[in-house]
Amino acid sequence: MTVSTYKPWGKLDIARRVGADIPEGWYVNLGIGLPTLVADHIPEDREVVFHSENGILGMGPVPAPDEVDTWLVNAGKENVTLVPGASLFHHADSFAMIRGGHLDLCVLGAYEVAQNGDLANWTTSLNDRVPAVGGAMDLSAGVRNVWIMTTHTTKDGQPKLVERCGYPLTAGKAVTRVYSDLAVLDVTTKGFVVIDMVEGLTRDELQKLTAAPLHYA
Repeated sequence: MTVSTYKPWGKLDIARRVGADIPEGWYVNLGIGLPTLVADHIPEDREVVFHSENGILGMGPVPAPDEVDTWLVNAGKENVTLVPGASLFHHADSFAMIRGGHLDLCVLGAYEVAQNGDLANWTTSLNDRVPAVGGAMDLSAGVRNVWIMTTHTTKDGQPKLVERCGYPLTAGKAVTRVYSDLAVLDVTTKGFVVIDMVEGLTRDELQKLTAAPLHYA
């Protein structure tokens, strides 16, 4: 019997992969949690403009401890920096950008993603850290591309990539790509298409951890 050995990608590994895949010149919103790590992992020779729904265009990476401006935060209440040319504006103007289709990409977390691109990522209200709805509903409906960063399964091993979401939907048919700790998958008309996976993981093993049929590029 062949025993497979593989190591899931860590948070920074996923952030680096997402950062490497964002095209030059895109305007990008980063959701709360894992997606905020992406700002620190854009290739140095590439210009990507980060947007935050609380009113920032030109958001930079996390500041060094001695460079923190306590008045400058992202939508997740984390301290951030500004790049040269950045602008600050009203919350309503920020959502006008989102709803007007002016952003190329939003990177979000998720509880579940269905094979047709349905997204469930509202918080469960088990704590008061973030609102139950928040801006994800507007982002997933108004942005041109929605990428998800997530673990492939829950802490108790239940698949997050499913045929049909069990949680209430944030948006229908919104997700275009998923970056998990085990694989990168495009969401297509035929379902999840695996375009990359961790070294040492077999297709059968990945399928057992996914509650929807997998296809391969």
